[in-house]
Amino acid sequence: MISHSRTLAPAADGVVLDVALEELRFIAYVVVSAPDIELVADFVPSEQFDAGGDLHVTAIADESEAASQVEELAFNMNPGDAAVFLCANEAAYDAAIQELDSE
Repeated sequence: MISHSRTLAPAADGVVLDVALEELRFIAYVVVSAPDIELVADFVPSEQFDAGGDLHVTAIADESEAASQVEELAFNMNPGDAAVFLCANEAAYDAAIQELDSE
């Protein structure tokens, strides 16, 4: 899967990206965080929840999971949706960023 991303803004313990993954464009919040869905509101602004699209959340436990998690999440997304990647450590975070910008 070919993807390209550009940084929109820093986020608490991560970054907000504008991602183009094949025909799909979406906003991605990539952060180093525990895999706790309750923490999503700490770094996703309320405007994103009000934007109308779905917010997809996945945890990446280690770098070996990054490619499959990005692919699986993207497969289930529609235009206007956003994604949150909760990365357990810096290695998982770096791998997720690499998958989201693999051009």
